[in-house]
Amino acid sequence: MIVNRSIYIDKLLRSKENGLIKIVTGLRRAGKSFLLKTLFRQRLFEDGVAEDHILIIDLESRKFKAFKDPDYLLDWVDAQKKDDKIYYLIIDEVQNINDFVEVLSTLSVTDGLDVYVTGSNSHFLSSDVVTEFRGRGDEIHVWPLSFREFMSVYQGTKEDAWAEYIMYGGLPQLLNQDGDDKKTDFLCRLYKTVYLRDIYERNNIELKTEFEEISKTLASSIGAPVNAQKISNTFKSVAKVQGVSDKTVNTYMGYMQDAFLIEKAERYDIKGRKYIGSLYKYYYQDVGLRNAILSFRQNEPTHLMENIIYNEMRMRGWLVDVGNIQHRERNEDGKQQRVVLEVDFVCNKGSERVYIQSAWRLSDAGKQEQEKRSLKQVPDSFRKIVIVGEHTKPWTDEDGIRTLSIYDFLLNDELL
Repeated sequence: MIVNRSIYIDKLLRSKENGLIKIVTGLRRAGKSFLLKTLFRQRLFEDGVAEDHILIIDLESRKFKAFKDPDYLLDWVDAQKKDDKIYYLIIDEVQNINDFVEVLSTLSVTDGLDVYVTGSNSHFLSSDVVTEFRGRGDEIHVWPLSFREFMSVYQGTKEDAWAEYIMYGGLPQLLNQDGDDKKTDFLCRLYKTVYLRDIYERNNIELKTEFEEISKTLASSIGAPVNAQKISNTFKSVAKVQGVSDKTVNTYMGYMQDAFLIEKAERYDIKGRKYIGSLYKYYYQDVGLRNAILSFRQNEPTHLMENIIYNEMRMRGWLVDVGNIQHRERNEDGKQQRVVLEVDFVCNKGSERVYIQSAWRLSDAGKQEQEKRSLKQVPDSFRKIVIVGEHTKPWTDEDGIRTLSIYDFLLNDELL
């Protein structure tokens, strides 16, 4: 079953032959390799590129073990070039090459070569690479299947698709798993045998039990403000993880971010126009993996929908923060008091901004007022949207706040 990932093909085509190395990043098993080695390669064929002008090095295959030697790889590439036409070089999991930063720097200045690489570790986009490349790299981040991509191959109603998606997420290989038991087993095994093992080996982690407890705590906390100190304090009463310092917790959360398992959303003071430190929110790049970490025992649709909205906005290229807004109101005694309200997401793209509130149900007028309360306090004219987890026609109230169903939001980005 093939999903046409046109959003990424379009990005690759717009970056073609731009003089930069195209670095395709993302969670392991999110579809990066298939995107480059199959979909993009096929598109190059359709555009008239000869087969021998597309060079593929798959560093996850033992057949390419010798290519981990930088000099062997560079010599092989030089040997493949027979004419002055452009050669397209695709390297899968480039971080497995010894001295890969030097290799990429060399390839970036090689005439007649257009280079595309994949990587599943954000460390190889860290300061080392930034310093070496000095603007010669072009990152394209690939997410697990969006709900719209998932729906393009799903045989059933969008309601059934949503129930499937919110439980098992969007890793492409799930499309080949038949039945709930197969999907559950696939995700649990994948987390333990691929993601955990990869993180343990890459970072030489010895406190494996502690790491898994931290991972479970984060998975239980999507949609809630947390930080390393707060998580460390919760472990003081847990015998098997006593003594885990906030520094260790922070380091382990960094490893999860490096592996693209999670992303951190910072808190932003809307009226004060500044970031607020100390507490953050963390969201999983795939909710199915989040559910697998918890053995599918905590299926809260409210928080999972919030996570999916966050992923969708990031997938569409928005920067996403969590908004805080302070205002004064009278309490039951008639006294003025300061109240801090939260806007689920403050999304920015260039000069555009949109405020989003996630609400699983708007059961009555009181619930509607509660969800819109923070948006009404925002002192600017940027778009304000409430997304609900039920069917409703798109509508805008007298305050300019637009209400959309989760289905319309995910399946029709023009409505945003």
